[in-house]
Amino acid sequence: MNFNEIATVSGKPGLYKILKPTKGGVILESLDEKKSKLVVGANHRVSILAEISIYTMNEDGATPLQNVMAKIEEEFEGDLGLESGADADELRAFLKHVLPDYDEAKVYPSDIKKLVAWYQIIRNNAPEALQASDDAEENTAEEDKGE
Repeated sequence: MNFNEIATVSGKPGLYKILKPTKGGVILESLDEKKSKLVVGANHRVSILAEISIYTMNEDGATPLQNVMAKIEEEFEGDLGLESGADADELRAFLKHVLPDYDEAKVYPSDIKKLVAWYQIIRNNAPEALQASDDAEENTAEEDKGE
C-alpha cells in the first residue's frame, strides 16, 4: 500500500484504504482493527494522502506529507515521544524538529496532532507505505545524481 491508496474523509476520524470507485463515489475500508467499510459519495470531501502537503517557508511553499512522514519514520522509528494529549507547544516543537521551515502561521496544532495520529495509524496498519516513501526518495536522489 502507498500514499495514493490511503485517504481521509472530512468529518470522519482515521484513515481509509481506497478499495474501488463506484458510480456515485468510492468504497473505503478503515485502516484499523475493525476494517469497517464505508461508501462515500460526492457530498463527502475525500483527500488522498499523496496530494496533501504541509505549508513551509521555503521556495516551494509546501512539503508533501509523504516526505514529512518518511522523515519522521527515519528519525523516530515509531517512538515519537508524544502523548496523545500533548499540548500545542510540544506539538509545534516536534514539527519544528522534523520540518524546521514549516509555516507556523498556517499550520495549526490541530494539524500537527492529525499528522501524529495519521503517522501512528500508517505505522501500525500499513508500514509498507512508509517504506515505499523511503524508496521513492532514494530513487529521486539517485536520479538527481545521474543528471
